[in-house]
Amino acid sequence: MQHRRRGIKNLIIIVLCAALTASGAALGTGIQAQASVESTSQKIKDAEQLKKETEEMKEATEQKKEGLRDQKQELVSYLSELNDNLTQITENISEIEDQIAAKQEEIDAAENELEIARAEEMDQYELMKKRIKFMYERGDKTLLTTFFSSRSYADFLNKADYIDRMEDYDKKMYDTLIRIRKDIETKESGLREEEEQLQNLKKQAEAEETKVNNLVTSTNGSIAQTDGQLSAAELETAAYEAELKAQEENLAALKKQLAEEQAMIAKAAKMSWRDISEIQFQEGDRDLLACLIYCEAGNQPYVGQVAVGAVVINRVRSAAYPNTVSTVIYQNRQFSPVGSGRLATRLALGAPSSCYQAADEAMSGATPVGNCLYFRTVIPEINGTIIGDHVFY
Repeated sequence: MQHRRRGIKNLIIIVLCAALTASGAALGTGIQAQASVESTSQKIKDAEQLKKETEEMKEATEQKKEGLRDQKQELVSYLSELNDNLTQITENISEIEDQIAAKQEEIDAAENELEIARAEEMDQYELMKKRIKFMYERGDKTLLTTFFSSRSYADFLNKADYIDRMEDYDKKMYDTLIRIRKDIETKESGLREEEEQLQNLKKQAEAEETKVNNLVTSTNGSIAQTDGQLSAAELETAAYEAELKAQEENLAALKKQLAEEQAMIAKAAKMSWRDISEIQFQEGDRDLLACLIYCEAGNQPYVGQVAVGAVVINRVRSAAYPNTVSTVIYQNRQFSPVGSGRLATRLALGAPSSCYQAADEAMSGATPVGNCLYFRTVIPEINGTIIGDHVFY
């Protein structure tokens, strides 16, 4: 009788513990689901903030592009002015060269005139010397001859006056030739000075031409650089647009995920959890679960492999998911190895013994992560149980 009472007492304790466990499991699932929603809400806020920052950066890039376009337009206008100046300078140099050529012709002509004048001066000088020599070296005889040959004294005076006038003519002619030669020399000197001035003007124009050419080259380089910056800004804008599109898609996905998780919370609040003993495992479930564990956590610690198996079994136990291992695993877009084909390949090859051992533990009810229904690679936005590279929540 006492033994029977002890048995009843133990049975009551077991029932109470089971009830408390079920209640705690449901509470834990609700907390985990709520944490998931809060995490998704935070991710949405972060995504919206990131989108806002990207839009601001895109706007700044657009303003930068506008500034670069204005800068390029100014450079193009400046280049046009430089080219106009360069054309004017080139024409000016051409005119100066024409003037130098004309001046050189004048100098050549002056040099010819000077040569002729010098020759005439020399000829006149030689002629005067001959006359003077003739008249003065043999002066007595000449005068006597003139005197005796004269018909009268008046004729003699006329002949003497003629001789004086010849001397005056020679002197005047010689002085004139000297003056002409000096005038031509002055003219030639002036022409050479003018040519030198023209050469200096040409050098100044050529220096200005070199300066403007350098400015043209520099401006062309600045335009090319501005074009490069514009191209880079265009690429940057395109990158921001692509990033914004991806962020918008991500934001839409997060909002969809949030709605799904909120629906899951509502559903989880009402759902019931089956005990592990109520699950009817099918033939092939062990192979399927072991291969999934290998695909998802083959490089993770053993406890992490058990945890992945436990997530699958928790879904089977939860009324929010299908009630068999295969339907849970093959549910659309739940486990990436299914969609990629890796799971099918691994099923053909088989899984390591550690993965089968982890599957056995999970199928027997072992769970190092409680009633978690999700796992993924660790990110700061999700709070949960971290094992190896995965966070379970």
